[in-house]
Amino acid sequence: MPIVAQSTETTDWVSRFADEVIEESERRAPGKVTPDPEAAAIVVASGLSPSGPIHLGNLREVMTPHLVADEIRRRGHRVRHLISWDDYDRYRKVPAGVAGVDESWAEHLGKPLTSVPAPKGSPHPNWAEHFKAAMTESLAELGVEFDGISQTAQYTSGAYREQILHAMKHRGDIDAILDQYRTKKAPAKKQQQKPLDEAELEAAEGSGAAAEDDGSSGSAGYFPYKPYCGNCEKDLTTVTSYDDDSTELSYTCTVCGFSETVRLSEFDRGKLVWKVDWPMRWAYEGVVFEPSGVDHSSPGSSFQVGGQIVGIFGGKQPIGPMYAFVGISGMAKMSSSRGGVPTPADALKIMEPQLLRWLYARRRPNQSFKIAFDQEIQRLYDEWDKLAGKVADGSALPADVAAHARAVGTAAGDLPRTPRPLPYRTLASVADITAGHEDQALRILSELDPEQPLASLDEVRPRFDRAEAWINTQVPADQRTVVRAEPDAELLKSLDDASRESLRLLLDGLAANWSLDGLTHLVYGVPKVQAGFSADATPKELPAEIKTAQRAFFALLYHLLVGRDTGPRLPTLLLAVGQERVRELLGE
Repeated sequence: MPIVAQSTETTDWVSRFADEVIEESERRAPGKVTPDPEAAAIVVASGLSPSGPIHLGNLREVMTPHLVADEIRRRGHRVRHLISWDDYDRYRKVPAGVAGVDESWAEHLGKPLTSVPAPKGSPHPNWAEHFKAAMTESLAELGVEFDGISQTAQYTSGAYREQILHAMKHRGDIDAILDQYRTKKAPAKKQQQKPLDEAELEAAEGSGAAAEDDGSSGSAGYFPYKPYCGNCEKDLTTVTSYDDDSTELSYTCTVCGFSETVRLSEFDRGKLVWKVDWPMRWAYEGVVFEPSGVDHSSPGSSFQVGGQIVGIFGGKQPIGPMYAFVGISGMAKMSSSRGGVPTPADALKIMEPQLLRWLYARRRPNQSFKIAFDQEIQRLYDEWDKLAGKVADGSALPADVAAHARAVGTAAGDLPRTPRPLPYRTLASVADITAGHEDQALRILSELDPEQPLASLDEVRPRFDRAEAWINTQVPADQRTVVRAEPDAELLKSLDDASRESLRLLLDGLAANWSLDGLTHLVYGVPKVQAGFSADATPKELPAEIKTAQRAFFALLYHLLVGRDTGPRLPTLLLAVGQERVRELLGE
């Protein structure tokens, strides 16, 4: 059923766009858009270029129409979410940091992506299929239902032949539209978008629309079509003549010097230039909704120009928002090894699909946001779990309820979830301390709540596996937790009476408080008791000095247990170390 909020002010952005898409579909085909399984499908679209790893920034190109399509499905309408794989685009550059790829791949620049060899060791037949496969796997995990269209298959099968001939026949009209923008002055500085940073630029390249090619004009005139060379396969070709009646086209390759004359009515080794290709597809597929990135929405860019060119093909421009870029926090380690921003597969190694879906669902497309690979992921998970609690008890706002529902499932049903979703930060701490020893991890997690002990780690999977992967791949070695092998005799010998007393109070209370809640109460209570207050005293009842005393006590425990000033939350750390060893390291 649809997820509809209660008022205009609180309606979530997905519902609003779903309303608009259904209304626009009805305008285009009056009486044919109904909640009927046999009715014509409403078409929404995304475009991705498998020119290299497809990044989390590009995932917004997919998630925006996916969420809208899913809401339309919930309302009983048929909808198709098309993903056009722009695998017939030219190979533009050799991406840095891709395993199995070296500078020898530069010899393939200018060829279609499907004619470029896959990275060494890949099971896939070519470059495009290699990177499509990784994205397809991630989309399946995210619950994204789509129809994929290979542009290589479309062009080489002749599916677009009529559209290509039509574009060539109307090349003068297309050129006139494009010329309006070629002669425009650049907008004033205050109107320009802020410059994209390096990560944003790299992310933008994963979209097919990043190629702002509008064709070329030469002595023979303007042509919106580029042949791939019949000798070297590259697109650095120049059309030298074209006859509308016979469809004979002649071209010369500027790389190898090869030239030939072909009949365009029979020739399938080339493609329309991007600014013509995109609106042609809108008309061909009947696309009603497709978002566009900020790099495609400025004056003279492909989306704006396409809105005029689409009429030449008898179609209409889709509605759809301009979407903002997605940033990454804590990606330093990954960028040094990969040479680029993380992919959906990278994110899904450290977070559950529900959390990743929520990050895209809760923000309007024109709002930028960051995906955390650093310590911030723990705060994001806390926020997510808090929202789940509010949804469960009915205290969440309507738009937040909608975003949560879109995150946990689709019209087809809920995504697989962790049976007992313990706090991510707790699971990360346990994974850090146990370093892959599952029996120890189960022991510690079972002691968190002795009244409801875990029977198996499967109860906290896949969240536990994600937290363990985060510890192993994103936390530097010098920040990992290593429990002391022997007591710090020198530090223990130097302690003053107050410090010795604090340790005695802790040790005396261990056995009776051996659970997560009990140890939390104990470690925070020791400084209170030492100062003459009850262990149950609230912050409002205590002087500010108690916080200082607590920090000093915590630092002492960290030094004695792990040799550092800080570490995992102390209650979790104590459970992980175990009673016997805690007593030994604290000098009992």
